[in-house]
Amino acid sequence: MNKQVTIVGIGMDGDKTLTREAAAAIDEAQLLIGAGRMLLPFAHTGKPAIESFISEKTARLVEESGYEKIAVLVSGDCGFYSAAGSLLPLLKAYAPKLICGISTPVYFCSRLGLTWSDMKLISLHGADAPVVRNVRSCRKVFFLLGGKTDPSQICRRLCEYGMGNVQVFIGENLASEDEKISSGTADSFRDYCAANLCAMITINEHYERLIPSCIDDARFIRGNVPMTKAEVRGLCVAKLAIREDDSCWDIGCGTGSVAIEMAFRCPAGRVTAVDRNPEAISLTKRNRIQFGCDNIDIIAGAAQELSDSLPVPDCVFIGGSGGHLGDIVKAAASKNPDVRMVVTAVSLETLAQCSELFRELGSEPEITQLSVTRTRRVGTHTMLAAENPIYIIKRNTTLS
Repeated sequence: MNKQVTIVGIGMDGDKTLTREAAAAIDEAQLLIGAGRMLLPFAHTGKPAIESFISEKTARLVEESGYEKIAVLVSGDCGFYSAAGSLLPLLKAYAPKLICGISTPVYFCSRLGLTWSDMKLISLHGADAPVVRNVRSCRKVFFLLGGKTDPSQICRRLCEYGMGNVQVFIGENLASEDEKISSGTADSFRDYCAANLCAMITINEHYERLIPSCIDDARFIRGNVPMTKAEVRGLCVAKLAIREDDSCWDIGCGTGSVAIEMAFRCPAGRVTAVDRNPEAISLTKRNRIQFGCDNIDIIAGAAQELSDSLPVPDCVFIGGSGGHLGDIVKAAASKNPDVRMVVTAVSLETLAQCSELFRELGSEPEITQLSVTRTRRVGTHTMLAAENPIYIIKRNTTLS
């Protein structure tokens, strides 16, 4: 049988936000398939309907069906965090047609009188993402909620990171008879109890307009642990070529300065900062708050002992190894053979050891010696003050 399969975005409620094209496809269909909430608005049609919200089951139902025209119903728009994404490869034999619908951010923004062309769209429906990092770096952020994450959790996290004054809009049961839209600050919603079907928009007028690099050393909370200085830090992070969804390690994180600059570059990824020193762990936590980097996970302990439990890395910075450089480098490479690595060294012995380790992994090391000289005022004169020279060893990979 030559089946005609259509994946239909039914909008917000399958009634007043249903497009004419979607209504025509449903009217022509001989069988409707979708989650119970998707099928309910069309129960009055009397058409055969089968409830399914699992893509594999839906594909099997289509294959086993004796009907020629089948409409698979999905909420909102089939291109916005929709089940259509997982259905398409399963139904490719039928060359399914997609019919767009009105998505939650489109509807919600129209109700608020907001444009969404400059808005970052994030789904926390059954997923996780750095909330604070995204709100800090974008003026407008839309969050699709439901499942384990609700507006109060987001607002409490924003407050924890000193962002309680960020403007917040919460939309519940949008497009339904009991639709509710609330507005206020993050602080005012920290204990708010919202409906399960909801969405949230934040507006941060003081968002970051650039990705900071070579952050001034004085901006970090300092203690008695070593810190990778601004110029060295900037070059090391640049050499790692961090992508927005990368998984990064900062081994021997110290004050967390490198982890912070890594986190700015992977708002859709994670940074794992590791150190044995309790003071370093404390300082990194404080700097994580100060710079709004909730995409940093901080772990206390020796990296070579924790490596099995660390996430698979895309890139690794090693600023301190505690004498276990070989174990750490090999552990990272065993998890990802193409991992990008940068190691800093102040001694020739460490330089030689790291270079040999990279060669053992089949990568010729790229070595840079950096000598930074800054100025300082002495009386009426400006003098030069040299920092200790440092070696930066980069592992060249196919992705470098």
